[in-house]
Amino acid sequence: MSTQKVAAWSHAEEFVAPSEHVEEAGRRGEELGAEPVGNGVGAVLQMLAAATGAKAVMEIGTGAGASGLWLLGGMPADGILTTIDLETEHQRAARQAFAAAGFAHQRTRVIAGRALEVLPRMTDGAYDLVVVDADKQEYPEYLAQATRLLRSGGTLVMTWTDKESDPASRDAETRTLREVGRTIRDQGRFIVSLLPVGEGLLTAVKR
Repeated sequence: MSTQKVAAWSHAEEFVAPSEHVEEAGRRGEELGAEPVGNGVGAVLQMLAAATGAKAVMEIGTGAGASGLWLLGGMPADGILTTIDLETEHQRAARQAFAAAGFAHQRTRVIAGRALEVLPRMTDGAYDLVVVDADKQEYPEYLAQATRLLRSGGTLVMTWTDKESDPASRDAETRTLREVGRTIRDQGRFIVSLLPVGEGLLTAVKR
């Protein structure tokens, strides 16, 4: 990669500054071992939520609430964010972050539990946007659930890893991502793009 491209990527990552509430949630996430999304990813999440007018958003992987704040910042005022995480301490921090940023508690449904056990209870075709930032070896199962949960025209977003682009990387996580990427790209059910923000952000619109 040329020096100019690296500089352009770095500039894009910092082009939209996070709010003080996002920054605080990010710091809390790092303290809890829940790595927050970077500015570039957060800005794309906010933009997608706004561009699609997403009123019903599902987030898999709450962390300490940084990504949820980005999403809420782009959603309409009557939109509801449903967010699932296994760690109750993460979710306490997220609730605090949402409240501190001024979002009414009715705007969020924070669900504690293993996502793959919670998601089957959710309504088919009820979500405008599904965001997955969780255990990447479980991405095939999350893809199946997201395909069911999304309405036609809904958007799927999955955080990625830059190792996937390196042919020498053959660990289990990377192999899983390659399989998921090929499935989404080739099955014909989605219009897909892999965006070079953060370590990569796979975005797909359900046909």
